[in-house]
Amino acid sequence: MHRWWMQANAERDRHQWELNQQWQRLCGNDPAMVLAVLADAFEDNEAPAVPVALTGSEVSIVILAPGLDFVPERIPARTAAGNLSLKKLTKTERASYYALTLCGYLLVTLRETFAVAPGLGSARAVVLRTDRIDAYGRVRLECMLAGRFERRSFDGIRWDAADAAAIVNDTAGNLLIKQKGAAKELYPLDLHAEPELQALVNAVDLTELTTR
Repeated sequence: MHRWWMQANAERDRHQWELNQQWQRLCGNDPAMVLAVLADAFEDNEAPAVPVALTGSEVSIVILAPGLDFVPERIPARTAAGNLSLKKLTKTERASYYALTLCGYLLVTLRETFAVAPGLGSARAVVLRTDRIDAYGRVRLECMLAGRFERRSFDGIRWDAADAAAIVNDTAGNLLIKQKGAAKELYPLDLHAEPELQALVNAVDLTELTTR
């Protein structure tokens, strides 16, 4: 019995030592450890996301969001008489819901990023959506939103009161977003003028991102 007890304690100590080493690497922003932990954390996300690179205490993340078709053209409502109906959304309302959807997926990913990787100080995030499959069978993506977010900018946010779009606008640095018309519809960004952003998008494993 004593021998068994000694072996069990030794095994426990070995596992604890391994966990301590992993924790130190995670808090010290070891690239392999941080990227692996983030990739694992993102596995069950509704919007697929992948960590692309880590530089110092800043990680680069790419998120794949749905297209405008994700937002229905009609939503449940009530008539003036109180009867149930399906209200047709205006162009402005649909564009607003879609922007909130993209911002929501972005914020969920960022909060998870800072929660599981305590050594990170900031994150550069890019939100993409599928455009089409070209004649070669390759997935073409559009960049809809990009920005840099510092961990400290999330301190004090009233998550129960502020909407996703307002939070993104108030916390992002170098926010890139393109909206047009009275409805403020979201349009893809032109990456020709953003070589660093284009390089980040090019570094993404599209197969991994689009098949999750």
